[in-house]
Amino acid sequence: MPAAGKARASTGARERLMAATEQIMGDEGYAAATSRRVAELAGVKSTLVYYYFPTMDDLFVAVLCESGERALARMRAALTADDPLRVLWLINTDTRYTRLSTEWMALANHRKVIGAELKVFAERVRDIETAAVTMVLRAHGVDLTEFPPVVMSILLTGAARIICNESAVGMVQGHEQLRTFIEQFIAHYPLAVRPADQGGPG
Repeated sequence: MPAAGKARASTGARERLMAATEQIMGDEGYAAATSRRVAELAGVKSTLVYYYFPTMDDLFVAVLCESGERALARMRAALTADDPLRVLWLINTDTRYTRLSTEWMALANHRKVIGAELKVFAERVRDIETAAVTMVLRAHGVDLTEFPPVVMSILLTGAARIICNESAVGMVQGHEQLRTFIEQFIAHYPLAVRPADQGGPG
């Protein structure tokens, strides 16, 4: 096989292994993502797992970085959306997203290298979320010392994750009221006019 063909085949196998790992983590939990199970789902020999990734930690880190960049791209979209708060709410109430986040947190508790990577990713997410909330509050002339954007972003996204995590085990008490409260909060702060266009708070 020509070198270019080998490179394409190599990339395909590596990507399939990463996709399989993420799928298993989301569907069955990180503990199910063994080299044998990942290879089986990816449709390759199990020896290829360690050909592309010296250790399972290397595989997990690669998946975290790749999926993290996709998640960050979704978060950045909130900054250009007409309704940033709603975008953040929808992202964080996406059960697939929150389920994977929970698995990464669980894995990070057992593997320090994953914890270090997850911290970097989480900080970038928090920065984007805070920037989106800051933009909305400033557009409405809200006193940011009274309502710190980072606190408001944590409350908004944290509420979303609580709903997802509790729903996963059948706990729904108070969820309807919380959703209604958040929906009213979001509706109260639309971003009809951006700060740069309105010439300051009204």
